[in-house]
Formats: sequence, structure tokens, C-alpha cells
Amino acid sequence: MKDYLTFFRESYDRAMETESQRDEFLEAFYEAFLSKSNEIAAKFAHTDMQRQKEMLYQSLRHMVDFSVQRRASEELRKIAERHSASQIDVDPGLYDIWLASLIETAQLFDPLFTDEIELAWRVVLAPGIVYMKFKYDKPAVGKSGA
Repeated sequence: MKDYLTFFRESYDRAMETESQRDEFLEAFYEAFLSKSNEIAAKFAHTDMQRQKEMLYQSLRHMVDFSVQRRASEELRKIAERHSASQIDVDPGLYDIWLASLIETAQLFDPLFTDEIELAWRVVLAPGIVYMKFKYDKPAVGKSGA
């Protein structure tokens, strides 16, 4: 029987099979995410969305790595610090909307999407989301910190 990481990776690969499909996926995700609230849309008002999509693509990799290794990479630590209250101030509650938008997009792009695959997306990304929420109001630490 497949584990959730395998279900996630297979779904992710189907959803972003080609570079063109990846671009469409990321565009659809941001359309969904930004439509969820004025607060979210305001956070991205002056954002280079092409750069933002590339950063999302890379940050998903770091979140999956965190799920597997249960240790934050230097890159994920920097992402968490950047999103913290002391920098761009991404409210921890927005991560639930972020995940819902990501799953909504995955459903559109993965033709084999099922409830079990949805659960896999949630299980695999949950540790990274918990980390991001945890770091929201914590002071920045050196490279050896969590």
C-alpha cells in the first residue's frame, strides 16, 4: 500500500507534469488564493507574480523536505522568518486558506485526484505549515536554531 508521501508526490507530478502545466498550476493557485480575501489580495498588490510563483514552487520543495526530514532547512527557516510578524507579517490563519487553495488547484490539475490524495496533500504539507505558524512571532535565530 502507498504511503501519503507517495500519493502526494505522484499527484504533484501529475499536476505539474510539464513546465507549461506547472506555470498554469501556479497561476491558477494564485487566482484562487488571492480571491479568498481582501487581506490576501492586499499582501500581493505590489508583488512580481512571476517571481512569486517561482518562490512558491521552490518553497513547496522545502516544505516536503521538512515533512520527510522533520528538520527545517536553512531555506525554510529564511522563508519562515520572512513571513513572520517582524517582516511581511503573514497571519498564521492564512496558511489554512493557502492550503485550501493549493488543494483546490491540485484537484483541477490532477485528473486522478481523490479524497485519499487530498489527505496526502494535507498530511505532507502539515508539518511545514505548523513550522511556519510556530515561527510567526518568534525572534530570528542563527543557523543552528529551529
